[in-house]
Amino acid sequence: MLKLFGIFDSILLIVIIFFRVPRTSVGTASFANKSNLLGSPRSAERFLNFLTALGVLVYFGIALQQNLILRGI
Repeated sequence: MLKLFGIFDSILLIVIIFFRVPRTSVGTASFANKSNLLGSPRSAERFLNFLTALGVLVYFGIALQQNLILRGI
């Protein structure tokens, strides 16, 4: 069950990284602003930062727990 959560969290982090819009790419940035996919750019960036940080913490927690289980501690 813990492995399943780890796989889901890994996929979620990959998807979040793909949602990030590079600031130097004018074409992609203009598409993101016109499509309004995640709302305003500032709130979307804040939400993605929070979601990324939460996903990384969950990922580290699951990895630590699996390591402790593997070692039998």
